[in-house]
Amino acid sequence: MVERTVHLRPEIAAMVGYDAGPQDAPGAFRLAGNENPFPPLPGVIEATLAADPSRYPDATSSALRRALARRHGVEESAVHTSGGSVAVIYQFLSALTGPGDEVVLAETTFEAYPKAITVAGSTAVRVPNLPGGSHDLDGMIAAIGPATRAILVCSPNNPTSNAIPASTFASFIDQVPSHVPVLLDEAYVEFVTDDDPLDGPALLADHTNLFVLRTFSKAYGLAGVRVGYALGDPGVLAAIRRVAVPFLVSSAAEAAAIASLEHGRELADRVRAVTDARDRISGALRAQGWDLPDSGGNFVWLPTGPATTDVAAVFRRHGLLVRAFPDAGIRVTIGEVESHGLVVDAAASARALVAR
Repeated sequence: MVERTVHLRPEIAAMVGYDAGPQDAPGAFRLAGNENPFPPLPGVIEATLAADPSRYPDATSSALRRALARRHGVEESAVHTSGGSVAVIYQFLSALTGPGDEVVLAETTFEAYPKAITVAGSTAVRVPNLPGGSHDLDGMIAAIGPATRAILVCSPNNPTSNAIPASTFASFIDQVPSHVPVLLDEAYVEFVTDDDPLDGPALLADHTNLFVLRTFSKAYGLAGVRVGYALGDPGVLAAIRRVAVPFLVSSAAEAAAIASLEHGRELADRVRAVTDARDRISGALRAQGWDLPDSGGNFVWLPTGPATTDVAAVFRRHGLLVRAFPDAGIRVTIGEVESHGLVVDAAASARALVAR
C-alpha cells in the first residue's frame, strides 16, 4: 500500500459529504429532493437552447440582476447571483468568517449550512429547535457573542417545514446587533400561505445587516440549471462577488431564470396546486394520528424519531423515495399527482412504527 502524503485539513477529512437522499429507483416517485413536479415554465426551454454554449457567460449575470432589481425594488448593485442559493451561502461564509469566528444557526435546519461553516474554517453554534421544529429565535439572540460573525435563518425551515411569521422575525432582527449579518434563506418562500407571511426584501431598507437569499430551484422548477441570488447591502455583495467562483451561472441558466420571471400567473397557478395538495395530504396524515408542523414549503415533515429508517423503508416499498434524517424525521416532497395517494397510504402503513 502506498502511504498517503497529501494532508487534508482535519475538519475537512472528518466532514461527511452532502447527502442528497435517494436519487432513483425503477418506477418510484422522487420525493426526496423537494423538486418541482411541473415542467419548466413556458419559453424556458427555448431560452436555454438559444444561449451560446461556446462563449463564457456574463460573469455578473447583469441582465438577470436588472430583472431581479426591478422585481424587488432595489438597485442592481444590491443583487448578487450564483449557482443556487447554497453557493451564495458558501460565498457569504467564506467572505465573512474564518478561524475563531462563530456562526449561529438552528440545530435542525438545512444540512448544507454546517458544511459551509466548516469549509470557511469557522465554528457552528447550534441552537436547539423549539418543540415542533421551529427556530428558537430568542435562543439564537442569546447565543450571540463577541465571536459571532453571522446568523443563519431558514424560513420556511428545511427540513421541518415551519415558516417564521413576519411579526416574529421583525422582533428578532430588531434585537440583532447591527454589525452581525443575518442570512435569511427564503428558498421556499413562494409556498408560504400563512396569515402573517415573512417577506425578507421588505425589511432590507431598515436593516443593512440583513441579506435575503432566494432560489429558482424550487417554485420555478429550475433545480437542474442552478440559479440563486441574494439581496442586500451593495458593498457587502461586492465583496461576496470577489470570493465567488467565476461563471457559476451559465448563459443557459441566466436565460432560463429571466424567462421564468415573465410568467408570474402560471407560476402562481403551479404553486397553488402544490400548496393545495400539501394541505390535503397534511390533513389526511393528521387524521391518521401524525403530529405535523404547519408546512410553509413544498413538502411535509413527519417526526419519526428512532423509527426513521424503518419508516423510510415503508415509503420505498410503496414506490416513494423520501428524505430520511436518522433518528429525527422524514421529509416528503409534494410531487406528481399520482404520488399523493401513495404518500397517504405509506404513512398509514408506517404509523404503527412510530406510535408503538
